[in-house]
Amino acid sequence: MGDTEIKDELKYSAEHEWIKVEGDIAIIGITDHAQNALHEITFVEISEVGTVLKANDECGLVESMKASSDLFTPIGGEIVEVNTELEDAPEKINEDCYGEGWLFKIKPSNLEADLAALMDANAYKALIESE
Repeated sequence: MGDTEIKDELKYSAEHEWIKVEGDIAIIGITDHAQNALHEITFVEISEVGTVLKANDECGLVESMKASSDLFTPIGGEIVEVNTELEDAPEKINEDCYGEGWLFKIKPSNLEADLAALMDANAYKALIESE
């Protein structure tokens, strides 16, 4: 487990999603730990642009040869962009989960409160070490 990448500047959910805030938009993806657990990702489905979600709402699905895993949004808001490249290249999540393998962008509706409920890198590291 020691080689799992956890980025200090991100926030994390107990469902193994990461969130990065850039201006008034938040980018969301699944963590290195999650993509390692799933192995080779073969399919991704994400709620469409314009979908309004509350924090922890189900918003998609990631499938691999090994398992299928529901996606949950760590924060509430409106989806403003979906990473359409993942339709043809879902393996980008395995190759670069914190970069080109991002899942969707959301315009937050309650950012401060939602972020306060998430984990920082140290808390997330403790969570995955306890699993």
